[in-house]
Amino acid sequence: MALNCFPLGCKEAVQRQVDYISSQPKLNNGPKRVLVLGASSGFGLASRIEAAFGAGADTLGVSFERGPSEHRPGSAGWYNNLYFREIAEAHGLYAKNLVGDAFSPSMREQVLNTIRSDFGGKVDLVVYSLATGVRPDQDNGNLIRSAIKPVGAPYTGLTLNIEKEQLEAITLEPASLQEIDSTIKVMGGEDWADWIELLNHHEMLADGFKTVAYSYVGPESTQAIYHKGTLGHAKKDLQYHAEMMHEWLKPLGGDAWVAVCKALVTKASVFIPGLSPYVMALFKVTKEMGLHEGCIEQMCRLFATQLYAPAGPTLDSERMIRMDDWELRDDVQLQVNQLLAEMTPENFKELVDYQGLRQDFMQLNGFDFGNIDYEQK
Repeated sequence: MALNCFPLGCKEAVQRQVDYISSQPKLNNGPKRVLVLGASSGFGLASRIEAAFGAGADTLGVSFERGPSEHRPGSAGWYNNLYFREIAEAHGLYAKNLVGDAFSPSMREQVLNTIRSDFGGKVDLVVYSLATGVRPDQDNGNLIRSAIKPVGAPYTGLTLNIEKEQLEAITLEPASLQEIDSTIKVMGGEDWADWIELLNHHEMLADGFKTVAYSYVGPESTQAIYHKGTLGHAKKDLQYHAEMMHEWLKPLGGDAWVAVCKALVTKASVFIPGLSPYVMALFKVTKEMGLHEGCIEQMCRLFATQLYAPAGPTLDSERMIRMDDWELRDDVQLQVNQLLAEMTPENFKELVDYQGLRQDFMQLNGFDFGNIDYEQK
């Protein structure tokens, strides 16, 4: 199903997120001209919806999606972009989509031209939410590929094969130094900083400009494959570049932050080996405790209580915004760890929230909405 999508289901997914933000208090001092890099799904799409419908912002979205052809529909992100623009424009909001490689010089030029012509030459927020495993090397045209692997020692655990609906044992060998370096190059902060430096060079950053990128840390139970693995090395590089930008945005009264989000089902997270059992257990606990958030609820809380709070964001010792605060509560993690200790390939569908994870995954592609007729052409 991940290779296909249902366009009207994608429209329903976007509309539900718009409806949620429309039901929440508006941001009185929110952004007005927003660039979202990686705008077609997950946290990027949710950020764009929050900016537009929570603050009335004009938004420019960049994403790399496949359009429809004679034999197959486009990607889910293609339709998310299409329907977001349709809904936004119906509410009198500017919403433009640029589809292409955000790493390429040609896309950078398209963005600069659009900001000049449509945004009065300035942006006040850039959301960096690119999720990709490959980055072209602009020097030689070769593709740099990331690797989701542990560092220093092999990782053995269970992971969800969502196609077969089975928990399967996996063992991952530790990454080489080249794989670590490549993952940092693809998923670290270099490209984020390059974008902000480019906009600054062209004097396109408004006074009070903000930029945010998204990360994940997780509890000890996930850190061998994530925070202490290749992904964690890339996220540390993201934070390094945030600190660098923090210094040279000071003259504008601006800043750069990494927001550490909670574990969720996104197009990126479903492919991280070993993370899905933890997510299913977490969903079970947080839903029972009334603490569950999807991407749109998480971004709504981030904008309202952190990015655009009157006193500014609350930061941890590394200057990161911790939106995983509910996830990492001691009482939550105690119950999650109990479930993980009991989980087996035989009992996981009944023990934890497999159906919740499955539904979230299906709805990423426009399926499994009860009010959609999937027999229609």
